[in-house]
Amino acid sequence: MGNADYANPVAIPPPQSFFKSLKYSLKETFFPDDPFRKFKNQTPSVKFVLGLQYFFPIFEWAPKYTLQFLKSDLISGITIASLAIPQGISYAKLANLPPILGLYSSFIPPLIYAMMGSSRDLAVGTVAVGSLLMASMLGRVVNYIENPNLYLHLAFTATFFAGILQASLGLFRLGFIVDFLSHATIVGFMGGAATVVCLQQLKSILGLEHFTHEADIVSVMRSVFSQTHQWRWESAVLGCCFIFFLLVTRYFSKRQPKFFWVSAMAPLASVILGSLLVYLTHAEKHGVQVIGKLKKGLNPPSVTNLVLVSPYMGTAIKTGLVTGIIALAEGIAVGRSFAMFKNYHIDGNKEMIAIGTMNIFGSFTSCYLTTGPFSRSAVNYNAGCKTAASNIVMAIAVMLTLLFLTPLFHFTPLVVLSAIIVSAMLGLIYYEAAIHLWKIDKFDFFVCFGAYVGVVFGSVEIGLVIAVAVSILRVLLFIARPRTFLLGNIPNSTVYRNVEQYPNANHVPGILILEIDAPIYFANASYLRERITRWIDEEEDRIKASDQTSLQYVIIDMTAVGNIDTSGISMLEECKKTVDRRGLQLVLVNPGSEVMKKLNKSKFLDELGYKWVYLTVEEAVGACNFMLNSYKPNPMKDDSEGWNNA
Repeated sequence: MGNADYANPVAIPPPQSFFKSLKYSLKETFFPDDPFRKFKNQTPSVKFVLGLQYFFPIFEWAPKYTLQFLKSDLISGITIASLAIPQGISYAKLANLPPILGLYSSFIPPLIYAMMGSSRDLAVGTVAVGSLLMASMLGRVVNYIENPNLYLHLAFTATFFAGILQASLGLFRLGFIVDFLSHATIVGFMGGAATVVCLQQLKSILGLEHFTHEADIVSVMRSVFSQTHQWRWESAVLGCCFIFFLLVTRYFSKRQPKFFWVSAMAPLASVILGSLLVYLTHAEKHGVQVIGKLKKGLNPPSVTNLVLVSPYMGTAIKTGLVTGIIALAEGIAVGRSFAMFKNYHIDGNKEMIAIGTMNIFGSFTSCYLTTGPFSRSAVNYNAGCKTAASNIVMAIAVMLTLLFLTPLFHFTPLVVLSAIIVSAMLGLIYYEAAIHLWKIDKFDFFVCFGAYVGVVFGSVEIGLVIAVAVSILRVLLFIARPRTFLLGNIPNSTVYRNVEQYPNANHVPGILILEIDAPIYFANASYLRERITRWIDEEEDRIKASDQTSLQYVIIDMTAVGNIDTSGISMLEECKKTVDRRGLQLVLVNPGSEVMKKLNKSKFLDELGYKWVYLTVEEAVGACNFMLNSYKPNPMKDDSEGWNNA
């Protein structure tokens, strides 16, 4: 076999201008879905219509709307309204806001989302975690009991800044930032927040009038057990009965999906039943706390109530940023989940614009933070919704409630609202997902567990910071400590694979074959240099111990190296000097186009020699074996000769 059999050079891509490369990189970063594709070769009028449909998808699906769709959306909208009304009141209380704000927030935002949202299944409304976050962060600065107006205005302002953030992320195509909240992070954070929310409902369930403003489990338990003499057994019995009722209906609907409406109607049935019970027995005179009077009428304007002056604006901005990110992560994750079930696509950036816009307009109309909660969206999906029109039906039902039915909620016991919150929150503690994480990836489990413990024993903000910090740390570890593998030959084949994964793979005498499994950047260049040196040391020690052919070649498979920077090139230069000093030869396999381009421009390929760059590991091993058999023992003597002159 001659040398020419291995002369299959790796191509160096043609040079590209800097601006062309920059344009490509920016496009892949900010426009990976290529939203402008459908605008190509279209007339100006068609482009205008397409642009209108992009920002307002209602103009895309409304012309195709049918009577059958209306029937399905009508049923879905009424069903989710029956859940949205009691949940909205409950979550507003959780945020330490007037209960009527929960209804306001289920009227205007769903109408805006129906026009701008791309999900057919997302049901818009307030969420428990966002409500808890708002109560926790604003409550540290303003006491909602002593200064309710300022607290209320700060809630509107925080919602406004949350909307600005969300819409900006969508407009500037920065949705990938939300991806730093990994699945493990969200599972742990949601579980911790749900636990904290459940614990805080002990105030209403036990009928306590004074309760801690802290959210951690230690403070809550101390507050509960320091007031045992004030526990109200009537309230506790009522609360436990309604929690049991709600959990049983959920279990029944889960076992019998066609009866989804049973669990959906259960919260409203609890409110009606609880209100009748209190009204008939005068339980409010025996320690059972009730909502009281709810103001009748539609959302009053609140744009003049935004607090845009110091010292409180900073608190509102901070609260808006944190709650906005969490609301986005939940809303987009829920929307994508149901889109996957129905086999359609939703645009994450478009969703951000829609959610942000509805929060901006919501802050102008006495609403607080809204997104797409899982429980409400699941009911919407199971009810058979066809389009976002189900949100319009829900909004109309809430509007009628605001206009005519609010006095009926006067005798609704707070303990029923707490029972509704507890039953909803128990569904957010995904212990099965945590067990799955433990089985699949221990590091992911510890990310999840860290987020949970941070929320439960610290605060919601601490849990969020821990979760994001650990997730980013993991990303940095992937970058700074990439995997390198020792490759061996699979018997009776020309395939080379990781010897740890394939223990039967054989070492090739005189040749060390390594694979780098990541791009080479400044963050990992030093580590890779040290790790490659250690691989060489370990291989030489193994050879000495087994009395095999001395090491002559070090082959580095760069197939998985998608890019390299100047620090990475310097690392390769140092590696070459190291192997040169040991009398070895460095060989590269299949560098990618970007890597080849930079290695060529840096003159590293001239220094290494083009003959030591191959397309496949098989070719490189064949060439090295040929050299070993032709020139013994040191290939460096041939370094100055051309490959075809050997």
